[in-house]
Amino acid sequence: MNRSIMDTKKEILIKLQQDILLWQGIKPPALGKAERIGLGGIENVFPGGVFPKRAIHEFITVLPEHAAASNGFIAGLLSVLMAQGGACVWVSTSRRLFPASLGTFNVAPDRMIFMDVKSEKDVLWITEEALKCDGLAAVVAELNNISLIESRRLQLAVEESGVTGFILRKDASKATSTVATARWKISPMPTENEAGMPGLGFPRWRVDLLKVRNGNPGSYVMEWAGECFQEVKTAEHIIWAEQEKRQIG
Repeated sequence: MNRSIMDTKKEILIKLQQDILLWQGIKPPALGKAERIGLGGIENVFPGGVFPKRAIHEFITVLPEHAAASNGFIAGLLSVLMAQGGACVWVSTSRRLFPASLGTFNVAPDRMIFMDVKSEKDVLWITEEALKCDGLAAVVAELNNISLIESRRLQLAVEESGVTGFILRKDASKATSTVATARWKISPMPTENEAGMPGLGFPRWRVDLLKVRNGNPGSYVMEWAGECFQEVKTAEHIIWAEQEKRQIG
């Protein structure tokens, strides 16, 4: 009898979690059609084990190195999101991204639409309008800050169009609550060369998921291995994992 009651409670809890995701605009993938984008263990922390495309992702880029690392990491995501067609709009008041560098991540610069404007107000307006265009694969916006109401408007736009939105927030001192599905912090890490090979190794980052709606935050080491992401298990990564287990326990 007790076993039956426990099973019933578990089913009710699972159904409630699914309903909450739907109310928040997160639609579960159709059976057998979950499209993973190659982020390894990172994807497992998201609802359904799939990177949410119909969502707003927020990247904290206070320091220049965080901004540069985020640009590279997002470029890797764009190579997957744009694989089936569609362009990407990148809006900023002070863009430093070198378009030709996107080729490192298999993103054709001629499929990028860069809009360099004078004010944050213009960035927000263009971002919202671009996110409503279902012909795009993604929209990237560089902003000092964004309010809860402004982020909610962007989330409503992506829920209708299915376009993925990336917000690069430059000023964490003014950080406010947003409806972003995930908050990321990308930090550069030293590369590792193949034995006997000169030059630099593949781009490598420490990926901190600071917030995941209905998921579990965590830290990872990721590398762009020429054609795709690859999760790297380092001694430091193992230490992080053990520390997180202790905190949870």
